[in-house]
Amino acid sequence: MAVVTYEMKNHVAYVMLNRPDVLNCFNYETLSVLQGIVDDIYSDREVRAVIFMGAGERAFSAGADLKERRTLSESEVRRNVKKIREVFSSVESLPQPTIAALNGFAFGGGFELALACDFRFAVEGTKMGLTETSLGIIPGAGGTQRLPRLIGTAKAMELVLTARKLSSVEAYDYGILNGVTTRENLLGTCEELAREICQNAPIAVQQAKFSVREGMNVDRHTGMAIESKAYEVTIPTEDRLEALDAFAEKRKPVFKGK
Repeated sequence: MAVVTYEMKNHVAYVMLNRPDVLNCFNYETLSVLQGIVDDIYSDREVRAVIFMGAGERAFSAGADLKERRTLSESEVRRNVKKIREVFSSVESLPQPTIAALNGFAFGGGFELALACDFRFAVEGTKMGLTETSLGIIPGAGGTQRLPRLIGTAKAMELVLTARKLSSVEAYDYGILNGVTTRENLLGTCEELAREICQNAPIAVQQAKFSVREGMNVDRHTGMAIESKAYEVTIPTEDRLEALDAFAEKRKPVFKGK
């Protein structure tokens, strides 16, 4: 059985962590397979949005596979931490918009994968958080950097240092989630957002994401330069001309990502 599954439908990529018997925890094999899938998506021009999911009904991912971790030497632990950090950085660097569908627990590395995505939706009644300090370690896959940028330093540090587990409603109130929904509607909610995104010009969507992401952590003057550079990429595209033609002809544009 594949530890991570992948399919693409209607320009949306579906990536599922597929170890439900161990709450979709990350062992080294899972991280390696996930890296390969993310690399493939990065260069696939047919993919316009990505949804990350967890198999089963209990967990999106409960983080690192602690059973495996107990068997590892210190050098192997360092290898795994380096790998998970690299994989999640690759997720964050995808040009396509990414959505995390939290169908259950999202702790430690599972929560950090969600933080590496652009959008997050969760089912009612689930729990999530950066719980690493309760295990004698710290978040090592970007959690200490991404969460403060999302909700502010003081609130993020409180959550990290206490290893607090948030309910989905609390996570929404913190500004971590884009929405909370029922289990039955979770995938549909994520797909609705993906469809809204996919109806727009792919190159423009990717450059808009690039401009927002890269501009977040620089001064406004530098951010304006990033935006200008991103805009320049859209000017010579066929999609820009198609949008103008469609407007003149009073029809919906047909974007091809060119």
